Amino acid sequence: MATSKAKRSAAAKKAARTRKRNAAKRKATAKAAAAKRKRRAAAKKGRGKRKAPKRKGGAKKKGGKRKAAK
Repeated sequence: MATSKAKRSAAAKKAARTRKRNAAKRKATAKAAAAKRKRRAAAKKGRGKRKAPKRKGGAKKKGGKRKAAK
């Protein structure tokens, strides 16, 4: 038995909704990532409310703590 037109259109609508939602999520993620990058850059330059992220592993590179540089 062939699928009824109503069922097909319902499925199409659902797919469209999902696509829309996924696109919105992608956009939100991209925006958040961009904002994070900007914050990181500002922190690296010593501006903004955020400290630069602590780098894990290896020698810890933290500004203002190096005695030899002073």
